[in-house]
Parts: sequence; structure tokens; C-alpha cells
Amino acid sequence: MTENTIETPTPRTVLVTGGNRGIGRSIAEAYREAGHNVCITYRSGEAPEGFFAVQADVTDSASVDAAFKAVEAEYGPVEILVANAGVTRDTLLLRMKEEDFTDVIDTNLSGAFRVVQRAAKGFMRKKFGRVVLISSVVGLYGSPGQINYSASKAGLVGIARSLTRELGSRNVTANVVAPGFIDTDMTAVLPEQTQKQYLDTIPAHRFGTPEEVARVVRWVTGDEAGYISGAVIPVDGGLGMGH
Repeated sequence: MTENTIETPTPRTVLVTGGNRGIGRSIAEAYREAGHNVCITYRSGEAPEGFFAVQADVTDSASVDAAFKAVEAEYGPVEILVANAGVTRDTLLLRMKEEDFTDVIDTNLSGAFRVVQRAAKGFMRKKFGRVVLISSVVGLYGSPGQINYSASKAGLVGIARSLTRELGSRNVTANVVAPGFIDTDMTAVLPEQTQKQYLDTIPAHRFGTPEEVARVVRWVTGDEAGYISGAVIPVDGGLGMGH
């Protein structure tokens, strides 16, 4: 093997929820580049070309089950699960309606529970599983106007660590990747002054890229990171300092 050759890993069946755009799309592409069998779920919009895509709603257990059955029929049990699907309903606490809170929790937190629980059946049979929950720097750092979103993203840490304790002996790892401000369509539409204010708070003084998040996700599910579980890995340019 030459110095510049990258050893090809064992092809795995990968499922990325919310994989049709943004960070989820970059994660799916990173796994495809590494030679894995990549499947994505999407709730709305168009399915990207080049992936086995299933329309699914993570707030509906029957929809989640149907998506997993479709993936299993095509590639076998899911071995790597990236729970990325999420929504925001940002507003200050005193203006937040109860449904603004419960809708975000149901998608971001309960949705992650649904897909992890369904994937665990295959993990148990194969005695192998890798889970990455896509959180956010605000899950531990906090953010005004995002009590619902912050709560949902903080809850993912509890899922990962409890799952580690339940299934760690079955060769299953579960980790959290917490992006900071990432250069996506959501940040691109922010006013220039707002973007400058955000940049001033980031030690790296730049937004991250979806590809930088994707590479960390792929690495933590690879052989090199097989002894890492229950960890929270920030990809935020130093914004949260691990908090």
C-alpha cells in the first residue's frame, strides 16, 4: 500500500435521516465516497440522485418502520445510523406556543428515539452497530429563542449515553456530533450584519462547512473510532468549548 492510498473500509449499510439537503446530504455523500451502501430518508422536497431514498416522517412510527423495511429489502439491516432529521420553530419563550415546543421535540428528539429503536433490532442480530446523533452547539451552550430546539438537541446526549450502556457489550457505539454555525442555505440568507455578529463569537472566525461535519461523522463510525462511545464531539470552531 503506497503512502497516499486510503484503505477501503468494509462496505456498510448506512441510513441518514433527512439526507436530501444541507448537512445530511454532505454526510450521505461522504459515506458514498467511502464505498458504503448509502440510504437516506426525506420528508419533503426531491430525492437526490445517486442514493437509495425513501420518503419518511420520523414523527410517525409506521413511516419509520416502512422506511427501514425498504432499506433492509435492498441492502440488509442498517449498520450505521445517522439521525439527522430536524426542524426549528424559533421564538422567545414568552411568545412560544406549546405546539412550537412539542413539534420540535417530536421531530428532533422523539424522532431520533424512533429510528434508533428500529435500528437496534438489526444491531442485535448482527452484533454490530454505529449510531451518530446530530445535535447542535446550542444543545449544551443554549441560545435565546431556541428553548425548544436546545432542549431537543440536549436530549440526544442522554439517548447516546444510555444506548451506550445498554448495547455497548454488543459492539454498538453511539455518539453525538454537535455542529456550530455551518455554511448552509440557512446561514446564507442571514443579513450581513447578523452573520458578522455570529462570526465575532467564533474563535475560528469563520463558519464551518457541511463537509467538515460529514468527515467527523464518518470517522466516528469507522474502525479507528471503535472504542469511542457516549461522546459529544463539537464541530464548531471553538464556539462552545465542549459545552
